[in-house]
Amino acid sequence: MVDVYSETVMLTEDERTSMKQAALAALASEGRDGDLTILVDTPERIQTLNREFRSVDAVTDVLTFPAWEGEISLSADGYLGDIMICYERAKEQAESYGHSLKRELSFLAVHGVLHLLGYDHMTEADERVMREKQTAILDSIGVTR
Repeated sequence: MVDVYSETVMLTEDERTSMKQAALAALASEGRDGDLTILVDTPERIQTLNREFRSVDAVTDVLTFPAWEGEISLSADGYLGDIMICYERAKEQAESYGHSLKRELSFLAVHGVLHLLGYDHMTEADERVMREKQTAILDSIGVTR
């Protein structure tokens, strides 16, 4: 199950649905299941958590909080973890990249799920793999640039 919510941003039903659909497609593309939560929040909250958990005092577009440490596995209750998306940063990036907010929110949901599943983009090769997976997942649900 994928839950999408926000206490600080008024999300439309279409935005909630698109993030949920994107997250489910990312899980399916990897042959995985499990539960996760997507929280959409403010730049201030994202910056605070980025500082506390990553020692980076800056706003970012997406943060992930896996429910596991070390080897990737489901927690005992099947929970994969949490994804936090900065709504304002998503809006800015959508405008900058020339695509819809729906596409950007969907992209960030997919990106977050891939991080929860153990992917990263610390090297060029890893970044290429993530980029290709993200594009294929978004294409599979009809969310294109």
